[in-house]
Amino acid sequence: MLRRALIIDTRKELSTKYKKSLTDKDIQAKIARSIKDALLDIQALEPDLIIVSDSIKEPLADFCERIRVLTYNIRPVIIALSKSDNIDDKIKVLEAGADDYISEPVNFKEFQIRIKAHLRREIETNLDNKTLLPNEKYSIRALKRTLAEENDWATLLISIENFKQYIEVYSEFAGDKVVQTMLAIIKSALSETDFISQLTDTEFLVITKSPVAERLASFIVSAFDSVAPKFYSHEDTKRGYMLLRSDDEAGQRVDFVSVLVSVISSEFDTYTNPEHLINKMRRIKPLAKLPSKSNYIVDRPKISGETDKLVYNNKIVILEKDEAMELLLRTTLELQGYDVMTEVENDTIPAIFIIDTGDNMDKLDLCSKIKANSLFVNSKIIVTSNQHNKSTILNTGADLYLPKPYEISSLIKWVEYFMKDSNY
Repeated sequence: MLRRALIIDTRKELSTKYKKSLTDKDIQAKIARSIKDALLDIQALEPDLIIVSDSIKEPLADFCERIRVLTYNIRPVIIALSKSDNIDDKIKVLEAGADDYISEPVNFKEFQIRIKAHLRREIETNLDNKTLLPNEKYSIRALKRTLAEENDWATLLISIENFKQYIEVYSEFAGDKVVQTMLAIIKSALSETDFISQLTDTEFLVITKSPVAERLASFIVSAFDSVAPKFYSHEDTKRGYMLLRSDDEAGQRVDFVSVLVSVISSEFDTYTNPEHLINKMRRIKPLAKLPSKSNYIVDRPKISGETDKLVYNNKIVILEKDEAMELLLRTTLELQGYDVMTEVENDTIPAIFIIDTGDNMDKLDLCSKIKANSLFVNSKIIVTSNQHNKSTILNTGADLYLPKPYEISSLIKWVEYFMKDSNY
């Protein structure tokens, strides 16, 4: 992980010596010879380490306090350099926000060791406890630097899908193994100059060069799918999906864990805000979604123009044989704000189908047809039935089996859950 250091020093010879003593394969140092330049660099680059000498025109303590106010959200290490060895001066500067005070002339070997110790502690505060990857806060800092300094870059947002459900079935320990496997795959494909970090428990960020980004995404999804069968029991592998059981005897069909990757590069657009870039990757990611399979999507001009504003789908189709029950469901769901219909209209792609199988299960074949239709790849199917044959119903492609009789409140809970999932 490349660390950034900013040396604020008006002296040419000494500041150059400090820069040379710091610069190595892990630290990139820059010199600012005026307060104006220093403040611009702090805001643009958000350095991990700031070394400020008392050669500047502003009192050292006042400037350290000013830096702390300016960097309250990024918290860099601040080292003060001074010709004074007075204890009162040291206390004043340290109380103003400096992390260390070094009197000049310095012993450069001691100086290097002190800097590395401070950076080591700074790194540890920005790492995820489990994966030991830089956290979201540091991810944004790294992205900000990339956008400010690099002309040829690409970012990959790598997300583990259905991970929460996997943990419910197989435990957190098994989930940790999935994450470790995925990270091993990613790291095996990265170069020394690439950056990897963690945004959330299931989202990871890679910063690389644009020419290799798509090839990297393709490798990640294919390698993950090749080892994914090892994550499941023989029963689930044979069934072809995971089965979640709830307290009300409902059975939820859940696709296996997969990886979605969204790729954005500097090739087609200009970005200045790291948060906007992350949000853009999250918005285009659902376009890569496939049933039970990993996939990736690369942002291109056409996609950018057509998908920036994704329309929320709140359409529900009810196929219920009991007319009274159909009316009750339709009225209840419409009061919840959903767009409800009792048949599939032309060019309509519902977010949810609610299908009653009847006494003889004669509508089960409809589930298979819906799942086989590419138009309904993101649509969810809730099957209600008084025939309590959970496995048969879920094996046709239903996402949820809800035995009759059921509480309307229970159905609404599931509708809300699947509505969010289908619009993800």
